[in-house]
Amino acid sequence: MHNADNNNHTELPLTMQAVVAYAPGDYRLEEVGVPKVGEGEVLIKVEACGICAGDLKAYEGAPSFWGDDTQPAYIKAPMIPGHEFIGHVMALGEGVKNLEIGDRVISEQIVPCWECRFCNRGQYWMCEKHDVYGFQHNVNGGMAEYMVFPKEAINHKLPDEIPMEKAVLIEPYACSLHAVKRAQIELGDVVVLSGAGTLGLGMIGAIKKSGPSKLVVLDLNNKRLELAKQFGADIVLNPADVDVVDYVKSITEGYGCDIYIEATGAVQSVEQGLYMIRKLGRFVEFSVFKEPVTVDWSIISDRKELDILGAHLGPYCYPLVIEGIGDGDFPTDHVVTHKLPLAEFHQGLDLMRNDPNALKVVLIPGGK
Repeated sequence: MHNADNNNHTELPLTMQAVVAYAPGDYRLEEVGVPKVGEGEVLIKVEACGICAGDLKAYEGAPSFWGDDTQPAYIKAPMIPGHEFIGHVMALGEGVKNLEIGDRVISEQIVPCWECRFCNRGQYWMCEKHDVYGFQHNVNGGMAEYMVFPKEAINHKLPDEIPMEKAVLIEPYACSLHAVKRAQIELGDVVVLSGAGTLGLGMIGAIKKSGPSKLVVLDLNNKRLELAKQFGADIVLNPADVDVVDYVKSITEGYGCDIYIEATGAVQSVEQGLYMIRKLGRFVEFSVFKEPVTVDWSIISDRKELDILGAHLGPYCYPLVIEGIGDGDFPTDHVVTHKLPLAEFHQGLDLMRNDPNALKVVLIPGGK
């Protein structure tokens, strides 16, 4: 059955396939109603949706998402996961400007409230309400055939000529760019990037454009290191084969790196960075950890007087990333390793968990 959208006379189905998350490990492919658009809202037909490491950690039941004795639940289930989506406008609610039916679009992963202290200061990515697509049922995500951008959403048009395999990386690469901006790299800095997953690889183009004297990339996966080298890393090292702390000190007259960006979510990578970084260095943490991480804080304070910086989401980065991916300044080749129909989302999660050759796994709603 189909339904004519009242605002735009576009024939839309009444139901759609969607992944619905109920609890850790309980994600189901279901037939649900196609959402309606209200005032200021946008309905899109999802072209593709990437699976994020955060999606996997949520599926596995990480307390930072589902809560525990020390923290409340962030997730509001049942909800449709997915925040790395692109799509085409199918219907427009009353009052929507700057978009037309058929436009290819993306929406920033957070839907700000525009009323809290942070939103009022322009720091919308730290919105107190903090609705992120795919983690709450009021902002259902892109693992579905259709989804709605709420009236508060920040939306961007995408050029039609950017291939899907590149366009679907805009959301993670926006996060990558924000982390690099937090690092405040100066000309001549020695930068160490720990982690050559999608987010780490997404940082390489931006780091190189910042003018470091050397970019060293660390990862336990040699294939990912090869890709990092192709993307512009000066030196790639596998910590399983090399004492990376000694190596970095050997190329910096014993001082250590100026900047360390942690993008693995592994405890050992955090400790390694604290030993590797020079005094007065800058440590940027950009990971979602399964469990709390404990470190020797005396290194941060008394011994090295480090700047420790977090990085969250991709604020004010989407236009730059859309341009950078489009013109090749931010390399993307071979980052998307798997494309699966939506119905095979469980296989996609398994690939993310178990296949060392899987980088970005993308779900294609309506795909076969």
